[in-house]
Amino acid sequence: MHEYLSFDLLKNAGIQVPKHFVTESVAEVRSIAEELVASTDTQDVVVKAQVLAGGRGKGHFTSGMKGGVKLCFSPAEAEEVAMKMIGHKLITKQTGEQGRICNKVMVVERLYTRREFYFAIVMDRAFAGPVMVGSSQGGMNIEEVAAENPAAIIKEPIDITSGLTRQQAVSLAADVGFAAASIDQAADTFTKLYENIFLKYDATMLEINPMAENKNGTVYCMDCKLNFDDNAEFRQKEIFAMKDWTQEDPREEIAAAANLNYIGLDGNIGCLVNGAGLAMATMDIIQLHGGKPANFLDVGGGATSKQVMEAFRLITSDPNVHSILVNIFGGIMRCDVIAQGIVQAAEQLKLKVPIIVRLQGTRVEDAKVILNTSELKTVPSDNLDNAAKMAVKIASIMSLAKDAKMDVTFQLPI
Repeated sequence: MHEYLSFDLLKNAGIQVPKHFVTESVAEVRSIAEELVASTDTQDVVVKAQVLAGGRGKGHFTSGMKGGVKLCFSPAEAEEVAMKMIGHKLITKQTGEQGRICNKVMVVERLYTRREFYFAIVMDRAFAGPVMVGSSQGGMNIEEVAAENPAAIIKEPIDITSGLTRQQAVSLAADVGFAAASIDQAADTFTKLYENIFLKYDATMLEINPMAENKNGTVYCMDCKLNFDDNAEFRQKEIFAMKDWTQEDPREEIAAAANLNYIGLDGNIGCLVNGAGLAMATMDIIQLHGGKPANFLDVGGGATSKQVMEAFRLITSDPNVHSILVNIFGGIMRCDVIAQGIVQAAEQLKLKVPIIVRLQGTRVEDAKVILNTSELKTVPSDNLDNAAKMAVKIASIMSLAKDAKMDVTFQLPI
């Protein structure tokens, strides 16, 4: 969720956030900044790129400008900064070299803070539930703080049944260093963040960095990052409707619509697997034999033949895919359904990419009959290690042929 949307949720929950406006128009930035200046006691505003990536402040734009969070000392400067953000890609450690497009900026009032803190609520398996994380070293990279000064990180587990107690909230506020006059307000903010945001919206992570205390002792959330439980989409439709797909690989949007789990990678061996654990193991064994997976694709335990066909459509939409490894262990998932999907995909998509098929489990013999009686040429294997070796070997051959601009027709045996 974009920061400005998170701010709106916080504001509606009665949590203090800076005055802010969002726009996708460079021309509107100056008027927004002028309005903020007129309503506050400072001439300064902050322009923040709305890009779904951490480390914005240390990133750089394809326009040449450094930093995705800029302090501007006049409305004119805010407009100039926005011009170098909107429509350009921001590159950070999290985005990789491809970066992510900035379609909107948030213009925020500048607040003069006296102290800055770190606050988060995360789901932690070690505590079997939510944990509050606080630190006096806010506004910094929390991973670096944890590595260099672990004592600066305070954890407070929350009982998932009884909830966050007042004593816990007050204790954490005091321990991280809020001034005595601000402790109650900080504790109130912690409670609202837990009850009115984290629990209410089925969040899996809430991070405020920094949470600040101004010269009057007022506690503000200066930034907000939220992640939500995908399994709660059925009851959080409004939240999930806010997802900005322009920030994601277009193939991931197609996969989500087909109820598939897909992540594009930079290799040349397509993977179609059921189960996240098996998918990870499949990618590992491909790399073990010198290959590189082109994607993570988990069709789950209840995929239909139509979903399998959509999976192949996604895999083959990547021009770098030179072989496809299908690795199915049929428990809940039936192997014959996968086989039907493979055959349908081959016919409708006119597949030319070599397919290595390893099937085990429920109705595997039926699946083999379906594949053997079709006109589709596949490389069958009952052994995952051998299947991975063949996928790597075939991808290498096809890649060399492509580089040599040779038209290679896949033939059996390999």
